[in-house]
Amino acid sequence: MKLTHLLLPLGLTATLLAGCAGSVEPQYPPKELQDFTPKVSLEERWDQGIGEGLGRARYPLTPIVDDGTLYAVDETGDLRAIDTDSGDTQWDVKLGTPISSGIGADGGRLYLGTRNGEVLAVDRRDGSIDWKSRVSSEVLAAPQVNSELVVAQSVDGAVTALDRLTGNEKWVYSSSQPALTLRGTGAPRVIEPVSFAGFANGRLVTLDNRSGQPLWDMRVAVPKGRTEVDQLVDLDGQPVLTPDGRLFVTSYNGRLLALEATSGKVLWEHEESSYLTPLVVGNYLFTVNAASHVIAIDADTGRVMWDSDTLEGRSLTAPSFVDGNIAVGDYQGYIHLIDASTGEMSGRIHLGGDGLSLPLLTGDRRLYALGNDGTLVAYDLKTLSDQN
Repeated sequence: MKLTHLLLPLGLTATLLAGCAGSVEPQYPPKELQDFTPKVSLEERWDQGIGEGLGRARYPLTPIVDDGTLYAVDETGDLRAIDTDSGDTQWDVKLGTPISSGIGADGGRLYLGTRNGEVLAVDRRDGSIDWKSRVSSEVLAAPQVNSELVVAQSVDGAVTALDRLTGNEKWVYSSSQPALTLRGTGAPRVIEPVSFAGFANGRLVTLDNRSGQPLWDMRVAVPKGRTEVDQLVDLDGQPVLTPDGRLFVTSYNGRLLALEATSGKVLWEHEESSYLTPLVVGNYLFTVNAASHVIAIDADTGRVMWDSDTLEGRSLTAPSFVDGNIAVGDYQGYIHLIDASTGEMSGRIHLGGDGLSLPLLTGDRRLYALGNDGTLVAYDLKTLSDQN
């Protein structure tokens, strides 16, 4: 991945920055793909084109799958509801504003952020806009919800809580921002009493959802090195909270931490640079680091179980899990399946197009991939026989 695709100086738009890409050599040159004996295959079930896709700036317009429907949007605001089995469009609306975030949801609405610094609440039944509310700046992270609030984190380091029913502002928390940041914003992890939010200054903050006041905060990553690029310490991955109260947090040029969510006490730490959201499956934690190594870690102890560098430098997406496999996409539009227990390659298919940068959606031996150019494909996972 070219570093200029990742960086966002304050005051520059993502579009301008994407237009400057190409002048910096990648730190990790992409490895060539190697042949292997596949154990599983991906068979296309249906495909569809989602408008203009992610746009020139590759906005993180991650779709969402819920209750048999996939909701996807393009950069222009073309929002669709699609039946996950047939691929048929249930409804398609033009929101009339450029969208910059992935999709958040509750039982009745979808929530999206815009380049103009708004949060939209959209009725899931027909795509009509129920309300829109202004926040401090562009929203790249999918808005998150609990029973009362919609919480949006914007690129200027502000976290804004809106009333879920009306969109009225309830509180705002602001953090300091460094002069240079990664081009992205971590989505807060929102539960009923609190929100866990990571920032570009390397800090993780737990906010009281009643008032927006911090309950505790800690530095996850410390700026090091001589240049502004070396000193990047963004927390762009969403914190992962487990039912037993553990919080897992990644950071760029920093650490992977396991924390006690109520206090911030460090349970274990592992030196690893990542700007992607980790994944917890059972007692394993999976992460993709800045070099595009896929790593499996014992979630209790922090011990590395395996570290696969087969896809190094291929600008992998955040990891997803499907039927015993870790699924990632890459910059050339390949989808890779890795055996979660061994780290060995188990399957691969080429979506093509302009590459993949969004996490793959999975469920019930199925995988959904939205390419940068708007190509949306549903695949069914098939186990290959041991017999030729």
